[in-house]
Amino acid sequence: MAAISSSDCKPSSSRPGWSYDVFLSFRGEDTRKNFTDHLYTALIQAGIHTFRDDDELPRGEEIGPQLLKAIEDSRISILVFSKDYASSRWCLDELVKILECKRTMGQLVLPIFYDIDPSDVRKQKGSFAKAFDRHEDIFSKEKVNKWREALLLAGNLSGWDIRSLANGYISPNFLFQIQLYV
Repeated sequence: MAAISSSDCKPSSSRPGWSYDVFLSFRGEDTRKNFTDHLYTALIQAGIHTFRDDDELPRGEEIGPQLLKAIEDSRISILVFSKDYASSRWCLDELVKILECKRTMGQLVLPIFYDIDPSDVRKQKGSFAKAFDRHEDIFSKEKVNKWREALLLAGNLSGWDIRSLANGYISPNFLFQIQLYV
């Protein structure tokens, strides 16, 4: 289960029916202690109600219903793609759910390409190709194809390529651009 603090549980004032303005999807091992932490803090300080999964899922466990509900109850999902994002089946399952919410509920999805080329995401090249080599040995062809399709779709969305951000620093201009969507 995801741990959330009480400050995260306030209803979003942006539109009735949404519990959160933003859902953050990220690979914890890659970005939790740098970019995503800075982004989350900046969003909260700007008054943007943001959901971030504070717990790492133990190996072998499925994404919990609370996490799926948080995705559904968010007006915007921000995808923080990083080198090892595709190695996490939970990130990929979140991505599939996020794109389902985009299709069925009109959720806005904003990708951020952190320390990775957007074409690696779209075409599953580099570290994404290595991750999929492993996934194909473990998971069904149907599941792997869903993940591939989701990455292709998400990789083609308009977003931010921030491969050269110093220590995950969030500039005021970058935060302002995100705030325009909230």
